[in-house]
Amino acid sequence: MTVPFLDLRAPYLELREEIDEAVGRVLRSGWYLLGPEVEAFEAEFAAYCGAAQCVTVGSGGDALALILRALGIGAGDEVIVPAHTFIATWLAVSDTGATPVPVEPDPATFTMDPARIEAAITPRTQAILPVHLYGHPADLDAVRAIADRHGLAVVEDAAQSPGAVHNGRRIGAAPSTVAFSFYPGKNLGALGDSGAVVTSDRQLADKVRLLRNYGSRVKYQHEVLGTNSRTDELQAAVLRVKLSRLDEWNARRARVADRYLAGLKGLDLELPGVAEWAEHAWHLFVVRATDRDVLAARLGEAGVGTLVHYPVAVHASPAYQPLGLGPFPLSERLADEVLSLPIGPHLTDDQVGAVISAVRDAV
Repeated sequence: MTVPFLDLRAPYLELREEIDEAVGRVLRSGWYLLGPEVEAFEAEFAAYCGAAQCVTVGSGGDALALILRALGIGAGDEVIVPAHTFIATWLAVSDTGATPVPVEPDPATFTMDPARIEAAITPRTQAILPVHLYGHPADLDAVRAIADRHGLAVVEDAAQSPGAVHNGRRIGAAPSTVAFSFYPGKNLGALGDSGAVVTSDRQLADKVRLLRNYGSRVKYQHEVLGTNSRTDELQAAVLRVKLSRLDEWNARRARVADRYLAGLKGLDLELPGVAEWAEHAWHLFVVRATDRDVLAARLGEAGVGTLVHYPVAVHASPAYQPLGLGPFPLSERLADEVLSLPIGPHLTDDQVGAVISAVRDAV
């Protein structure tokens, strides 16, 4: 049996009738940008998260950058970011002209370690940008306490964590300001690039709406230097269908994770942990192995697809080497050791069993 790392056809096949109807509805309407589907999805996703406002944009990266711009962050400022994350988090900071300042992760959850944040704060620091990585929430209570002491904004990257819960509240609930990605492979995925800003700060949401549409509220009247970053009606219509299944699909992911945790217990392999205050969205199931590349090769030979999230620490990438950051030994070690196993709501029981057997054989 082969088990692909990701099957993007499966969500469509499960929801074909509803998705086809939604796409047909948009095509018949003749309205493709900033119309009723976008407005409806924004209202529905804000309500789902427990927030007052949702503003859809072109991608998760755009969502982060537009939040930072709306906060007035730019050249000469610093934003604290995780050392271990996808480069898009850092790029959003760089896009504003500000400088990313990395902090090592908590080895138990892989999210930003709050104990290391204050040492990274300088007079130029304007915000802390925790990432809810792999589907596990960052320690928001600790991060917000530090931010409050130093008068800093908190901007959350939840590209991998729609539906995750921190201390009984969904990621995105007030008072959070959060960037989401709806890239096709996410827990809530569009049929192309898309993203959203979720916040209960109405003034901030209004600034993001202005920035996403050329700095314009009224056609040909441009108040600020904006950009073109809009989710189209087709994507919004599909996202509305998938949003109705998000909790069910996340629950299926959790059942797969539970089987992995039980079936892989006792191996020479570090399994992911979940903080007692967190409900994991299980976007990824990431293990650590000192012989990661050997393990990945053996699983590939057994027909099990894997990926590495992420094989190069961001500070060590050619894009950021000129900043001369580091060393960040834990992030560098994670880049050498992490391996993501297949997980998703459409894996069959037999496929999950095959992955467990293949890993046990390989280890």
